[in-house]
Parts: sequence; structure tokens; C-alpha cells
Amino acid sequence: MSSVFAGRVAIGLALGTVLVAGCARFDESASSPFTTEPSLGGSNVEPKKPQDSPSQVPRPTGPCIDPDPNVIATCMDSGAGLIPVGDGALVAERRTGRILRVTPVDASTPQEPPVEVASVPVDGSGDGGISDIVLSPTFGEDGLMYAYITTGSDNRVVRLSSNGGAPKEILTGIPKGATGNRGAIEWATPTQLLVLTGDAGNPGAAADPGSLGGKVLRLESPSSGANSPQVVASGLGTAGDLCRDGKNGMWVTDRTAAEDRLQHLSTEGTLTVSWTWPDRPGVGGCTATGDGVAVALSEGKALAAIAADPNTYAVTTAPTLIAQDKYGKLLGATAASDGSVWVTTINKADGTPGEFDDRVVRIPPPQGGAGGPD
Repeated sequence: MSSVFAGRVAIGLALGTVLVAGCARFDESASSPFTTEPSLGGSNVEPKKPQDSPSQVPRPTGPCIDPDPNVIATCMDSGAGLIPVGDGALVAERRTGRILRVTPVDASTPQEPPVEVASVPVDGSGDGGISDIVLSPTFGEDGLMYAYITTGSDNRVVRLSSNGGAPKEILTGIPKGATGNRGAIEWATPTQLLVLTGDAGNPGAAADPGSLGGKVLRLESPSSGANSPQVVASGLGTAGDLCRDGKNGMWVTDRTAAEDRLQHLSTEGTLTVSWTWPDRPGVGGCTATGDGVAVALSEGKALAAIAADPNTYAVTTAPTLIAQDKYGKLLGATAASDGSVWVTTINKADGTPGEFDDRVVRIPPPQGGAGGPD
């Protein structure tokens, strides 16, 4: 790791209240494996509290300062997974392997450039690189973070320390291909780490019990060294994301040659299809909502708000598209503590970049229903 966590600011993971769109209701907190508030190496600097909404904050002008008040960070390389961090977030740049801290503007502080807090060597070719990041459930005590990355030989999960040092191998040997290298990680409980792996462009790997590709894997109390994963579910295509459902299960997004899918994984390991997209809009990051889930779309260039039955997790109403065609291609998604969904864009890698790409964007509740923010 070429740099270590910096800033030493108090953080909290708030995976809760997010927007209202159509019949989707984003107003309840999702579950979290954190039993106490973690902090980044100390708390001598208090997190800033926004004094005004983004639209009320005067926007300075200049290079890399987007006039859109909902843009949190600009001029990044294409983003991937992101984690809520106090009033900001930690964001992974897929191709560079950098992990950046971004913060929103407030009345006293104009838009600040992203700050690099960590970096891990990755192979960013194709769709590889650093796909996802999570903090240790005991981050306040151990200062550890986990990442899903692509190397020159495989895809793997590694552990990073806020005290520096080289990444520690947690799970290696996940198949690597020209495509299908994206993966995701999420805590099911404080001791169980779930790993979503892609099929590395080989659909047969997803059905092969001898392959780690195209699976949801479970690691019990992962530590550096050998870890024996348990297969929880098989048959996945190109990985999208894992996110808790607000109770005890998980939402899973993936892409296949025939369709993109939103599936639900129960605590018993049952994987059930909740919704499919035959037009393949490029499902990516997801975040739980009060009555469903929000999913970032790359080819669809929107955030999909999806309402689901609270008991069966079935989806019977077409997703509502928010901020469609406003920010280009989206990949990462997370719920922020201010009641919005934050997303990362991937226009430099996969789209047509604009002057301020790539960006982290705050998508607020739409005014009056199904449309995107003005």
C-alpha cells in the first residue's frame, strides 16, 4: 500500500434513509454489522456538519469545480465501490487502485478535491481493478479495511491496515478473464464476510463446483493467510454488487448474456430472482431502502428505485429511473446519512467523459415522484 489512511476524522457508517421515488420508499435504516461507531485513527477532528443544503451553498468557479450542487467530487478516474464516512465517503478508483476520501460542500467549505488515503496495486485492464471496499466491523479497534481487487494473475480479496504495510491476502485464486472480473464484498454478520465473484467471461465457471467464479462465497472470521470459502450460491454472471436488505438477507445484482438481474439471497442461502432486465441496462452497485433497493445502471445511465414485497422480496412494479441521462454511466451506489444516494460515475473508462468527470454525485429525493432531480 503506497499510502495510508489520512485525515484522522471520526466516521460512522450510515446505510439508511434515502430518497422517495414513485412507489419506492427510501426512509428506513438498513442493517449494519457495526456494533460501535468506528473512527479513522483518532477523533481530534470533528466531522463537519452541513449548515445548508447543497443548492444553497455558493459555488466557486474554476477547474474541477462542477457547478451542479449535487456533485461531491470531480476530476477523478472512474469510480467503483464507495463507503459512507461521516458526512463524506471513501471511494475506490477502479483502474488506479486508489481509495479517496470525498466530502460534500457546506456553507463554510467549498468543494474540496478528493484526498488519497490508501492505494493498492491492481490490474485495471478490461473491467478489472479495485471493485469494492468495506471496513472491518471492528475498525475502531483494528483499523482494517478489505478490498476486492484484480491482480496480474487472479481476482482476490485483500486486507489493508490504516497503519500501512503491504496488503494481506485473504482469498486468492478467483478466476480472472478478459471480462467478468468485477466482484463485491459485504458483511453478513460481524464475523461473516460474503464475497460475490464474477464468472471471468466463462459462464461454465458459475456452475462448476471446483471454480470460485460466478459464486457468492462466505468467509468465517477472515484473517490473513489461508481461508476456506464456503459456497453460498452459484450461477452468477458478471458481478454487480452485494448489499444488505435492511433485515438479515442480501440483495445481489449481476449481468448475464441474456439479461441483467436483481436477486435476493436469504440467510438460508436461497437465491431468488426478484427482477430481470432483458434490455441489459448494466446493473452495478446497490443500496437497501425502506421497502426495496436502489441500483446504479451504467448503460441505463440512471439510478433505479425498486420496491419489493417485504416478505417475499418479489418485485412486481417496474423500477423508477432517477437522474436518467444526467450524469452518464453509474456504477457504485451507497446510502448516505443525509437521506440521499451517492453514486460513482465511470465515463472515463466506459463512456463519454465530460469536463468534470469522473465524479461522485449525490442523488437527492426527486421532487414530486418519478422524475430525476432538477
